[in-house]
Amino acid sequence: MKDSMKSILVTGGAGFIGSNLIDTLLKNPDYQITCLDNFDPFYNPQIKRNNIATHLKKSNFKFIEADIRNFANMKSKLGKHYDTIIHLAAKVGVKPSLKEPQLYTDININGTQNLLEIARQLDCKKFIFGSSSSVYGINANTPWNEEDHVLKPISPYASTKISGELLGHVYSHLYDIQFIGLRFFSVYGPRQRPDLVIHKFTKSILENKSIELYGNGKTKRDYTYIYDIVTGIISALDYSHTQYEIINLGNNESVELATLLKLLEKALGKTAKIKRLPEQPGDVSITFADISKAKKLLRYQPKTTLEDGIKKFIDWYMSNN
Repeated sequence: MKDSMKSILVTGGAGFIGSNLIDTLLKNPDYQITCLDNFDPFYNPQIKRNNIATHLKKSNFKFIEADIRNFANMKSKLGKHYDTIIHLAAKVGVKPSLKEPQLYTDININGTQNLLEIARQLDCKKFIFGSSSSVYGINANTPWNEEDHVLKPISPYASTKISGELLGHVYSHLYDIQFIGLRFFSVYGPRQRPDLVIHKFTKSILENKSIELYGNGKTKRDYTYIYDIVTGIISALDYSHTQYEIINLGNNESVELATLLKLLEKALGKTAKIKRLPEQPGDVSITFADISKAKKLLRYQPKTTLEDGIKKFIDWYMSNN
């Protein structure tokens, strides 16, 4: 590896956000990218293998299959140094975390601890952590601001993400590792996980199957297009002014589920069949990002409207299914 190259480890790099991020990182000839993933069977692992198929052909890309829970095995497979670790690997999903809270703790907290320890032992001085809007929990102070420290998570998944942020503060304070926690808000776009709402609704509408609509359709989400998220992560790579930061990456617009459904119906030219169900435990009524801090520190500015993003997602979906 050339001395001028920056070595970056991306965990969960075969997943939705990770693989899209690596697409962009690989365009920079000064980056050497190592992708670590264990192809967790939460959804079909072949989807993730397909996500990185083109990456494998690149000279500045290396893939390592490992589980972040197994510290010794992971460390034995990794190189001797990384300039930055971008930690996106996690057990995902609010609803499934209610059924397996211990598993979520094991992967998301212990796994994050392992990656921070890898950073310490390999003298990696920058750690970017994929956090979640779910950490805000039940919070009427919208739009949600990072300075609001009264977090009330209502799912095991959310609590594991708060724990990751706090572990990061410990390692930043004690071991001189810059830690940036990025709270992602309802990310969608090409390669979106099949369990997420835009992907799930699109599939059901096209297949003339009923959509499961929880509650009255009044819940609101701040839907953020994948390439806006990728831009935010890459901006965090270049940020060096402070040692520890938690930053929202959202779209600064909260949209009702019923409105989202209408946008999907319009884009697909089909009417959805709806099966109404009670509200889901663990689901919050609204997510809404205040992105003023991201704008100030990262020059972050989301550019994709929900209407345009849905069209782009549908184009990708039609080409890949």
